[in-house]
Formats: sequence, C-alpha cells, structure tokens
Amino acid sequence: MARRILVVDDDPRLREVVRYALAREGFEIEEAGDGHAAIAACDARLPDLVVLDVVMPELDGIEVCRRIRQRSKVPILFLSSRGEEVDRVLGLELGGDDYVTKPFSPRELVSRVKAVLRRSSEEPDASHSTLQLGDVRLDPHEVRVFAGRTELELTATEFRLLQVLMTKPGRVYTRDELMTRGYEGTHFVSGRTLDSHIRRIRKKFKDTGRDPIETVHGMGFRMRKEP
Repeated sequence: MARRILVVDDDPRLREVVRYALAREGFEIEEAGDGHAAIAACDARLPDLVVLDVVMPELDGIEVCRRIRQRSKVPILFLSSRGEEVDRVLGLELGGDDYVTKPFSPRELVSRVKAVLRRSSEEPDASHSTLQLGDVRLDPHEVRVFAGRTELELTATEFRLLQVLMTKPGRVYTRDELMTRGYEGTHFVSGRTLDSHIRRIRKKFKDTGRDPIETVHGMGFRMRKEP
C-alpha cells in the first residue's frame, strides 16, 4: 500500500511541485492549503508523514505542529522560505523530524521524505535486547521508552538517537557519530539539527525529574551511567 503524505502549504504552485515529485515516487498525496485544513485532514485520517510549511496565514506551521504533537507522533518535515537558524531550531524542538529550506530541489525533498519515513517505520534490529539504565528503559521491539512508570513520547529520530546513547552508557559519542548512526540514510543533517533533537530529548527527561544525557563540551554527548 502506498504511503500517504499530507502536503500543507498556502502556495498552490508549490503544492503542485511537491505533489508531482512525491507522486512520481509512488506516494499517495493529500493537500491542505492552510493550517486549519491540515488539522482537519489529520483528524479525519492520519497520514504517514506531513510536509508542513512554516509560514502560513492565520495558523502557521509551528502552531500546526504543536497541535499535531498533542495527539500524534506522525513524522513532520518542515518547509520554509526563511533561512534563519532560529526557525529551524524552533521547528525541531517542537517535534519536527527534519527541515528543508526553500528554494529546494524536488530530488532533495524526496530524499528527505524517504529518510524520515525509513527512520519512523524501520523495524529495530531484533538482536538488540531491551536497554535498561537505572529506571530508564528502552524497548527496541515495541519502540517505547520509559522513565520510571512514565512513557516518553519520542519521535522516530529522537528514539534512534537515544538508542545509540544508551547502547554504551558513559561513552562519549561525537556529533559526527550521532549524525551518522542516528540519522541513517540522511546526508543533509547539521550540527544544530542534532543539538535541537538532543535538547528536546533532555527536556522530556527533565519533565520526569531526570537528566540522563550529559554534554561533553567540545566533544559530544554521553548517557550517564547512573541517570
């Protein structure tokens, strides 16, 4: 069955370009011209991925992402004509899985979409057993993470990054290592994108009274042996 992608942008010409590029790859495309229509479309039938423009009238992409994240883990790939780093960081910290800045090539967009879908749906290696560190537990088979009795709502990208860190507690992973292992199949990841995802994971842990991930300045990140 073809994967369904919801394309949300107030520019019909851009939606046509995106629809054509993704349809050629076999995806089923649904379109929404504004934020309210996007929310309604997700409520009616949740897509496999949302391509979401940041700058839209009335209800912008940031608010749409916030509302979607209140009810779903569906992967979100942001589009924006803005080049400011703050927009990319804000979008990722709200739960976006990736970010493409306009103008972009259809080929790049298709590559990003495929990579995000692969991360969100790829079955974890069955040889990996459940990872336990203190009362933090990561189950690669059910793709769930618990801090005590609280389940953390992680995106697919956040889950993979945490899985890498938990594999060897105390080991420092450089940004390059995390970008290679946590964003498998993606070749457009920046250090700031990685930092945003790590920051979001840490916030979710801190909301439960824990801070198991440590920044090693000038080197990278590691999972504390005793979170």
